[in-house]
Amino acid sequence: MWEHREISKRSLRLLLEGDTEGRYAGRDDPDAGYRITMALALACSQPGREWTPADFHQALIYTPTRGGWWARKLRERKGSEYAEGKLTAMLDKAREFAARNGSITDRPDSVEKITEVRRAVESFTWSSRGGGAVDQKNLAARLRLCERAGGLDHTTALRPHAERMGCAKSTAEASDQRLVSAGWLDLLEAGTGKNHGSRWRLKIPQPVRELLARAASGHFLPPTPQELATVPDPHTFTDTAALAAVMSHDAFHHYGHGTSGARLLACLDVTEGLSPQRLQQATTLHRTTVTRRLDKLVADGLALEREGLYYLAPELSGPVRLQPDDEVLAHAAEQQGTAGMGERRRARHARDRANYQRWLTERDLRARPVRQWPVLVPEGVVDPVTGELLDERWRGWDTSDPHRPVWLAPGATARPNGPEPAAEAA
Repeated sequence: MWEHREISKRSLRLLLEGDTEGRYAGRDDPDAGYRITMALALACSQPGREWTPADFHQALIYTPTRGGWWARKLRERKGSEYAEGKLTAMLDKAREFAARNGSITDRPDSVEKITEVRRAVESFTWSSRGGGAVDQKNLAARLRLCERAGGLDHTTALRPHAERMGCAKSTAEASDQRLVSAGWLDLLEAGTGKNHGSRWRLKIPQPVRELLARAASGHFLPPTPQELATVPDPHTFTDTAALAAVMSHDAFHHYGHGTSGARLLACLDVTEGLSPQRLQQATTLHRTTVTRRLDKLVADGLALEREGLYYLAPELSGPVRLQPDDEVLAHAAEQQGTAGMGERRRARHARDRANYQRWLTERDLRARPVRQWPVLVPEGVVDPVTGELLDERWRGWDTSDPHRPVWLAPGATARPNGPEPAAEAA
């Protein structure tokens, strides 16, 4: 029985309960149904969990599961043979995709792949110039999305992603282009329509993999800009999880502590102090920039300075390395004059999104041709005020619709699709 076939718990809920979370919403019901069925086909095509086409047909077509509603409607409209053939083709397509792209069989496997990419990002020396710091924020935000998605594939739209990064839309778009060119990011499917984001995949570029392998084998290279940092101290890198937790807050707006302040704060620890020289080594910032940013962090209560070493403020510490405290960060934003900047950015993005959706609607209306039906009943045949027939040649015709007159007289020889007198009147 198909109930005993292996399948993940999330896919089993999708099969039995349907898309309760709206993950597979489409343009309309048929599109959403196809997406759900294709997701189930991919879940039933994982290595070690391959379903036979008969099991797949039984679960979706011949069992009243909520996830198989599209397949059952397909059977009602076109028959069982067509529905089974369609589901078999979708299952074959899903198996080819799983064999070509690899698969994540369980949660620990996905966490391992995401952790591998996170270590590569944290081991890479991101130059503070040329957009490297913004690219680091971009990857930090995407790693958080991947943890929620359960794999390196994730879906996001440009404006919400810019809000998570704490930057402008154009800045996030330029960062995406740089990461694609550098090999950190692949665009799987561009978002189209009103409510569909783009699908992306994180990966480690081949040059970075080679440098990681060299570092693991002990053949260290001198750290240079855009090369791997080889200092083994774990506190000389920017914690991407900590960076993602604070970088979108108003306190780290461009006019506040900025990206540099967020990167420095993500390097600090509550128990082990770091010198400005080591923080400069971790962030590749200029020494004067490091000093200036650290002074501002200390002044706003986000960091502490003891005997030339800098520590994370106890209010921001927690079970993880950095636990954001809304009250402390809000006070820092007020001190920097950036309180409310994030809300204004979100409101601006909401207006842009509404304008874009209105433009899409108007474009579709302009592109849709309006069919003009010809007027078969000429003017003067019927009095527009009294409705009296003025032209006897039209007696026996129903002319209430001038575009489609109907012949009503019994035994008429005229064609019912259109009057003979219309040609004479013309």
